[in-house]
Amino acid sequence: MSDTHAQTVSFVRESMIPQSEPPAGNRGAVLWMRENLFSGWFNIITTLISLYVIWWALSHTMPWALRGIWDASSLSECREIRDATLPEGTSAACWAVLTDRWQQLMFGFYPRELYWRPVLSLIIFLAAIAPVLFPHTPRKALALTAVSPFVMFWLLWGGSVWFPVSVALGFVLGWAAWRALAPLAGTLIASIVAAALPIIYWLYTAGPLARELEQAVSLSIEYVPSQDFGGFMLSFIIGIAGIILSLPLGILLALGRQSDLFIINKISVGFIEIIRGVPLIVWLFTASLLLNYFLPPGTNFDLMLRVIIMVTLFAAAYIAEVVRGGLAALPKGQYEGADSLGLSYWQSMRLIILPQALKISIPGIVNTFIGLFKDTTLVVFIGLLDPIGLSNAIRASTAWNGIYWELFVFIGLLFFICCFSMSRYSLYLEKKLQRGHK
Repeated sequence: MSDTHAQTVSFVRESMIPQSEPPAGNRGAVLWMRENLFSGWFNIITTLISLYVIWWALSHTMPWALRGIWDASSLSECREIRDATLPEGTSAACWAVLTDRWQQLMFGFYPRELYWRPVLSLIIFLAAIAPVLFPHTPRKALALTAVSPFVMFWLLWGGSVWFPVSVALGFVLGWAAWRALAPLAGTLIASIVAAALPIIYWLYTAGPLARELEQAVSLSIEYVPSQDFGGFMLSFIIGIAGIILSLPLGILLALGRQSDLFIINKISVGFIEIIRGVPLIVWLFTASLLLNYFLPPGTNFDLMLRVIIMVTLFAAAYIAEVVRGGLAALPKGQYEGADSLGLSYWQSMRLIILPQALKISIPGIVNTFIGLFKDTTLVVFIGLLDPIGLSNAIRASTAWNGIYWELFVFIGLLFFICCFSMSRYSLYLEKKLQRGHK
């Protein structure tokens, strides 16, 4: 700095002032409350009314829940304990119904000594979906993902191990047919044959093959009929199977509806509109009463399997429309860019179009999955004992006749945990895939 400048400038800062926090009223919880709860007179009034409603609800429900009785064998015993330990006129929840019947609510009438099988199946399922949900999981774990449905089926229902093996061979047969025909007849013909061949094999060959293998080498565990399934285990089986199977089917239906091939387009449109135009409860009654009439004579199709098929088809129709919306939201330049690279139809869909469309469709897809999981309670109308059906059975017993809120609170809490977990993962996935305009 020159001498002249030093004489005319009284002070020159050589370093920046360290950043300081804003005033207490302009940061943290205080700022959030000012902006969201007390930003104006109308907001202040609604906030005070909401706080009063919340206080009133908690003041009436929390004492009832916290004073709950956990050790009793019947509702009358609960009331006797309440009258002996609490002031007259005081209400208390009878949580003893949960400690007494939690096995029924979770497993239905599944044999108690075999509870380890559904628990092990749940552990296998959680390990199998990890490579799909979290990309950092080693990709070799996808082998467990592919095998897990057949292992879980065998653990849950039991019987001969050769039946799920023969079913798995159908998928191998379809994959081999596609690999053999795709270079010769084209992707469309190969896909049709790869889809039809396993179905024919499962209807006419899988059963006899499994029986012959069982006669040659007997490998079986105790069989559990579907009538013994119930509670949340039944809801998990139907919900998880429907979610896993409906997503790829819904994507194929969405692509079929967008297809320029007349027959493919009209079949997809007809399927989607018919399925979506009829309530799920009607399709469940169809699965219960009518589906066997369309099968070969002598076929004994398990009721739970029929329900899973109908639930899958119903959810797939809704997912197809969600994915179609994602496809329509993509700019036309994405399709033109894929064509300019010389990619085939399936290559462009797999590498360019579908990743972007599915990212756009994540909220709608997860919303459909949550609705599907909650709709599993409708199976009570066709004789399957889901948690609601089992709660009715528990309340019909003389020991717990007259109890309501405790069972429904427990059932609602478990459904909330499952659905809230799905919604949280949806938000995590959206943030992870968010790229903005980069």
